[in-house]
Amino acid sequence: MKYISTRGKAPALTFEDTMLTGLASDGGLYVPEVMPKMTKDEIAALRGLSYEEAAFRVMRPFVGDTFTDEEFKAIIARAYAGFGHAARAPLVQLDSNHFLLELFHGPTLAFKDFAMQLIGQLFQAALKRRGERVTIVGATSGDTGSAAIEAFKGLDNVDVYILYPHGRVSEVQRRQMTTPSEANVHALAVDGDFDDCQAALKDMFADADFRTGVKLAAVNSINWARVLAQVVYYFTSAVSLGAPDRKVSFTVPTGNFGDIFAGYVAKQMGLPIDRLVVATNQNDILHRCLSGQGYHKGPTHPSISPSMDIQVSSNFERALFDAYGRDAAAVAQLMDELKQGGFDVSQGAMEALRESFDSGRVSEAETSETITETLKASAELICPHTAVGVKVANDQRVPEVPMITLSTAHPAKFPAAVEAATGIHPPLPPAMADLYERPERVTRISRELAVLKDHIRGQIPA
Repeated sequence: MKYISTRGKAPALTFEDTMLTGLASDGGLYVPEVMPKMTKDEIAALRGLSYEEAAFRVMRPFVGDTFTDEEFKAIIARAYAGFGHAARAPLVQLDSNHFLLELFHGPTLAFKDFAMQLIGQLFQAALKRRGERVTIVGATSGDTGSAAIEAFKGLDNVDVYILYPHGRVSEVQRRQMTTPSEANVHALAVDGDFDDCQAALKDMFADADFRTGVKLAAVNSINWARVLAQVVYYFTSAVSLGAPDRKVSFTVPTGNFGDIFAGYVAKQMGLPIDRLVVATNQNDILHRCLSGQGYHKGPTHPSISPSMDIQVSSNFERALFDAYGRDAAAVAQLMDELKQGGFDVSQGAMEALRESFDSGRVSEAETSETITETLKASAELICPHTAVGVKVANDQRVPEVPMITLSTAHPAKFPAAVEAATGIHPPLPPAMADLYERPERVTRISRELAVLKDHIRGQIPA
């Protein structure tokens, strides 16, 4: 199994090198050279399996010879051992043929744990074998950062620096990043928005001297291993509702496009997905693009669903790569145009995107109303990101096809928004009950690239 860059000028890599590299040297994102397929019988055989066994079967073709079967099974077992629900990703029924996929039972109460806990174990195994140490730098709009710090804290071969927009994440998200005491993890509060953090990260990878000097690695959703881990719960949930013998649809609240791209991968592998619906908040660049208005950046508006306050959806590049017939030169041109503010999508590529994706946009008021109404109608307390998904799913689902809405975070991660909508202050789970009493450790820092690079260089152990 080899992986190629969406921009066509980086070498093809193995799974291990793709995982440890993250972003391709030409600025592109790695995708499989050939997409593995699962037969109808192989998909049906996932019924009744543990989440870990299903994960092994779904992901194994992508790993190649990086790990033996025994090694990979042990990595998966360690990754999900700390989850608070035996099913890992349980389904809860909201309404007739409408289901929530609860993805918040991991250690930081968000869907990012599914990928980050796995990638932490993958990194540890690969780096120990190589006898190497790397520096992970990540940009987060909230959940990726806490999941990364939780997954990598205390590991011997990794230093972690997480950039997050100062004042633009929830207090729970911030404290999950700033309260771990392990010396190898660092929270950096950047004076800017998420797109500033993400742009700085990409510029660090583009600087060959810096990248080599600190042995830079990425665990943002641009890392292929992150996408791969998220493919699994599409299979497990769909099989629970009758796949492959009937189709299912998914609605995904998303800002950076990684979670819904995982659904696209599942569909390409053979899972009978009817529709993949992108749900956006008021930062609706994805919805505007999928509605035929081109992909043009605008200002990022703070919202009550802050993990989706994004204007540059990095993983959308992977979807464009396929939509343009895997024409790497065309994708590279689009990404150059994006640096100037945006681009229009060709008619053929738009048709390809619309074959795979639908979309909807939810206002702030509608988000709050959906939290309120979902509690009233279904006795389910949901976070604002999940509410964005539920609203779009309710608007677009059809009675004959089961709709699964991804519930991406525990409501306790966004208590102010949930309490404002319902009058209920969602409590943290017992294991995290003392979060507000733990001392914080954080560095507030400029968004200037030179300042960020100097800080990271100065902190890395000699």
